[in-house]
Amino acid sequence: MASSSEVKGDVFWDLPPWISYIAGTDLGFSLYVANPTDTAKEYALISNLSQDSTVLSEESIKVFGYAWFQVEPGDWVRLHGSLRLEDTNCLLTVLLVEKETEEVVDSVSTYLRMPTTSALPPAWPGSGTTVETTDLMGLIYPLMMLGLIGAMIVPMFKDTEEKKQLAERKS
Repeated sequence: MASSSEVKGDVFWDLPPWISYIAGTDLGFSLYVANPTDTAKEYALISNLSQDSTVLSEESIKVFGYAWFQVEPGDWVRLHGSLRLEDTNCLLTVLLVEKETEEVVDSVSTYLRMPTTSALPPAWPGSGTTVETTDLMGLIYPLMMLGLIGAMIVPMFKDTEEKKQLAERKS
C-alpha cells in the first residue's frame, strides 16, 4: 500500500511566474508531465482561472482529443498547447489529476497581467500595491541593435584593411 505522501505525478511548464497577457489571444506553452512511480499512470489536466479567491473558470484540457492520457513508469511526456482566455489580471493554474485516486497531485501557475508600461513584475496578487515605471526597454533596445550592428561591421573593416596592407606588402 502506497503512503499518502508518495509523489504520484509532477507537472512543469515553460511559463514564468507572471507574464503580460492580452485577453482573447493565444497563450502558447510546453507542459511536461512526469510519472515518478514504478507503475503506468493515467492523468488529466484541468485549467483553473482565478482572481483573488474567486474561480473565474475551470475546464478540462484535452490531450490528443482525450480527457485522460497515460505516462509510463519513470517516464515523462512533453505536450505543446495553447489556451485562449477571456480574462487578465488573474492567476492561471493547470492542475494534474491522477486517475486512480482522482486527486490533484501537482500544479503549475502563472499570473496573467494586463500589459502596462511597467518594467517591473506586478505586486503579489492580493497585496493591493503596484509598482509602475517607464518602459526602459524602449530606450535600451535601439542602443542594443546599434551595438550589435557595430560589432558585425567593425570586423569587416578590419579584414578589408588587413587585405589592403597585405596587397601593399606584396607589391
